[in-house]
Amino acid sequence: MSEQNYEEYWKLTLEYTDFNDENFFLTLKMVVDKIDELNQNGIYVYNPGDNKELQLAILSKLPKSSDNLNNQLGSTRKAINQCIKLGFVNPGYQSYHPNTREYLEAKTIRKRKTIFSKIVYSNAKFNSSVTTFHNWNQITFLIDTLVEVGKLTKEEIIALMLVDIGNVKKGYLTRIELNHYVIIANQINFIERKYNQIGYLTNLLRKLDDIIFVKNELYFTEDAKQIFGENLEITTRKRNPYLHLIYKNQLKEESFSVYQIENCMVEKLPYPTLIASHIKPFIKCDENEAYDVNNGILLSRNIDSLFDLGYITFSDAGEIIFATKLKQEVKDFISNYSLDNRFINAKRLEYLDYHRNEVFEKRYIYA
Repeated sequence: MSEQNYEEYWKLTLEYTDFNDENFFLTLKMVVDKIDELNQNGIYVYNPGDNKELQLAILSKLPKSSDNLNNQLGSTRKAINQCIKLGFVNPGYQSYHPNTREYLEAKTIRKRKTIFSKIVYSNAKFNSSVTTFHNWNQITFLIDTLVEVGKLTKEEIIALMLVDIGNVKKGYLTRIELNHYVIIANQINFIERKYNQIGYLTNLLRKLDDIIFVKNELYFTEDAKQIFGENLEITTRKRNPYLHLIYKNQLKEESFSVYQIENCMVEKLPYPTLIASHIKPFIKCDENEAYDVNNGILLSRNIDSLFDLGYITFSDAGEIIFATKLKQEVKDFISNYSLDNRFINAKRLEYLDYHRNEVFEKRYIYA
């Protein structure tokens, strides 16, 4: 293995770590619109003045908290470079990925995630920027290494960040080669010194289709299901028992305030066991959503199972909407029930909209 400068690591820095964030969308759209404008009369030759003009235009739409203009422009420059590092846009404002517009126009988070994965896999180059083209495609290299070795620990993912991809002609590392880089990463204290970049990479990997972290190790989702079973949600994320208890107690109190007893909010019956059912699935929630009482409804086990697996959902008025694959006998049995509209509020409507678009008739297919 040839010698290399281990400071030439994978340099991923991000302004936005939530790729569904409106600010990221707006930045990306303004960059893409600028590229169309600059290239309308033929192939564009990079001009620093155009870059500064775009930064100021974005800053006017997305003002930064700092009072220092240089700091504000630095943050905006970082946001623009993020579009390039992730592969949405090519350096020098020459062009953008063929699927970038499709990503911006996607109507559901599920579709957006698939397009995001395609763009990042095919075109992400972490060491590129507006003014620098770097031909390392780190995600392709990482995925191909995962194909070779089967799973990657977080320590091994960190070690991969030291690899000069240009010197590895076959496009991946073997297990022996990977172990070599783990030793190097530990020797040069890479983890302690590059904490932010490591965090950005692991966050990015969690956003990609068909790979998953289980017990801090990265697998292809299908491989993980064979090893750990179909229900990976239990394996991949643990509930905070205390916060979940508070969450369930809040739902019980809400039910009690309406019925003077703890009832299922759909069947309106006092089952001995009621489930604090998430509307937006727990595994998809951020920390606030995971224990937001408005992201929950108190349900019987039967209704919870159907709702959780996407066989039923609810309209804004509370009526049950049935999946096409649900047996008619089941539809007939629960057809007279509805989510009591006394539990419907503006925030729950947002979560219900997510459930209808991202879970209903889908989750039991791809969960």
